[in-house]
Amino acid sequence: MFRALLGIYIVAAAYLLLCQAARVVHDWDIGYLNINRDGYTTRRAIGVNGQLPIPPIYVTKGDTLIINVHNSLDVPTSIHAHGLFEKGTSFMDGAGLVTQCGIPPGDNFTYAINADQAGTFWIHGHYNHQNVDGLRTPLVIYDTEPPVLDYDEDKLVFLEEWYVNEFAVRMAEVLNPLVPFPPPPSFPYGLINGINGNDTTPITFAPGRKYRLRVINMSSTEWYKFSLPGHQLQIIEADGIDAVPYTVDGLDLGPGQRYSVVVTAHDTDAYNYQYNATLYANFVPFIPGMNPRYYTGLIEYKKGAPIKTIAPTADGQYVWSDDILLKAWDHQPLLSANKTFEWTISSHKYSNNITLAILDEMPFQPPLVPPLFSAFSMGDLALNETIYGPQTRAHVLRLGEVIEIVVHNPTILDHAMHLHGHAFQVTEYGPSGKPVDPDAPPILVRQFTDWPMRRDTFVVPAFHYAKVHFCADNPGVWMFHCHMDVHFAMGLAITFVEAPDVLQKQQVVPQALLDMCHKQGIVTEGNGAGNAGFNLTGLPPVPS
Repeated sequence: MFRALLGIYIVAAAYLLLCQAARVVHDWDIGYLNINRDGYTTRRAIGVNGQLPIPPIYVTKGDTLIINVHNSLDVPTSIHAHGLFEKGTSFMDGAGLVTQCGIPPGDNFTYAINADQAGTFWIHGHYNHQNVDGLRTPLVIYDTEPPVLDYDEDKLVFLEEWYVNEFAVRMAEVLNPLVPFPPPPSFPYGLINGINGNDTTPITFAPGRKYRLRVINMSSTEWYKFSLPGHQLQIIEADGIDAVPYTVDGLDLGPGQRYSVVVTAHDTDAYNYQYNATLYANFVPFIPGMNPRYYTGLIEYKKGAPIKTIAPTADGQYVWSDDILLKAWDHQPLLSANKTFEWTISSHKYSNNITLAILDEMPFQPPLVPPLFSAFSMGDLALNETIYGPQTRAHVLRLGEVIEIVVHNPTILDHAMHLHGHAFQVTEYGPSGKPVDPDAPPILVRQFTDWPMRRDTFVVPAFHYAKVHFCADNPGVWMFHCHMDVHFAMGLAITFVEAPDVLQKQQVVPQALLDMCHKQGIVTEGNGAGNAGFNLTGLPPVPS
């Protein structure tokens, strides 16, 4: 009888979920607009339907998100759902010239994204770094299961940086062989919920209520520190992965990272409070008013109530978010790795006097055929890394392998490293390289305890290494790259070609994706050069 009833309950629950699932449709016309976002400068930007910021997208786990894109730009475009694994639909990942050709100017393409994860994500341009110029927006996927901690209301806080010049202008300075490298630093302004950080709408609280704040750093280069003095933040999610609740005073977010925190409001509305959002980069000069830039906003309990001043906490006693101290809510144990990649971040000036960035032997450059299409079309040869071309930095993974990545960063720059299609277990940080300051305290090796936290974007601090694990359980072609767009554009990326033999049996590339390539004269089969076998004639020469 119990088994019969259980079967009825399972069928009923499945039917209920099916009924609740929906197709959530958004029509996006991606185009240029002139706009003043920072309060100082009007410039050309990239928005959707004539709007910037682009309105956030909200769906529920189990839904299918449909984004019908029309490209009104004069160059190709594509979009990527940052943090979604795209299991079974690797061709919807949106990585330009890696998993698709860009959508041609004047053309249309429909992204069908399965929202089979819950948490805080974002969608952004992934062709020619168009996210830097505005093509980015939050994506919230509500869960159908009870939350880690109960709360009364859900609120979104998305943080950005905004440069005076378009990305192409800044990148031309970086790659100009006639001027010294690096060029003078840029000092962007901070945006909170899409507008100048000091002008954004207050965050409203009511006494005694609990709030889930979803905080996203959608910046392309710089970090944010976010805090609510007078309130504690209980972290319950990082990068779409539920965490064992952990109390901190503030969040430190690299580019691409997200947190959800639960905040309990005070019992009285006698006072309002201020929150702090600090935009900073430790790799450009400290200049008061420019780096860092300090922004404050209002935690409003009651209009007109006085603001309660909170005395600053001593630095040594202030608790910031920290991957190593977080634990995964599902108690997943450490995966035992059977393949290790160990890479060192560096840069090199080549014979053309251009400086490029290196993760694995040489700078990344897309081949003539997007690697995903080579993986689909090359049969058994798809298991051979050579066919993708040397600058693709392709590494073929077998299904089920557990991969350990050790990234060394012996430089003065922090790097935010992002992997498509997966979340890593963050397992260890330690010293790498020699700090500039010989009197600085020694860097200690720090390791996870119990259940390592998983993230899709982890930070490798200056003069550190970081170690992460993930399971190759998602056939497709996935980029691993620095999410600081200047570094990505300089070549700081590789590709993982994951189980191409399984991919060929389980997935089929939509004809619309192939048609977009053909309209632009891009070949959609063969090796990286569009040839048969190992003939890579036609690929650009390897940098020397």
